[in-house]
Amino acid sequence: METGQLSTEEILSAVTTLSTPDLEQVFHRVLTVQAERKAPHLASREASLLERINQGTPTPLRERFDLLKAKRADSSISDAEYAELTALSHQVEELHAERMTALVELAKWRGITLPTLMNQLGIHFPEYV
Repeated sequence: METGQLSTEEILSAVTTLSTPDLEQVFHRVLTVQAERKAPHLASREASLLERINQGTPTPLRERFDLLKAKRADSSISDAEYAELTALSHQVEELHAERMTALVELAKWRGITLPTLMNQLGIHFPEYV
């Protein structure tokens, strides 16, 4: 091992100390590096679309959204929280729509159907989405 390089074990040990948002950021960056190494010939447009597709819902938004949905389900949600849940629902829907737009563009770019692309990428949405 060269001086200044971390071993795999050192990296994994450091990763376990990260907060969830930092861990998600590292995870996405590692996936990007892996994709670049596996397919360095990807067109920048295709790489940009893959980046948009792989962006998840930000952790704070997802956690608050899930909390408010649970409160709505058990009927303990206030009027203000219900209004917030409605606004968050719109944000989540917009993020989903942006991801779907990128998926459709990438499918066209590759000349394949959307279901074929989603299968290739291992993307499966719940039946209720």
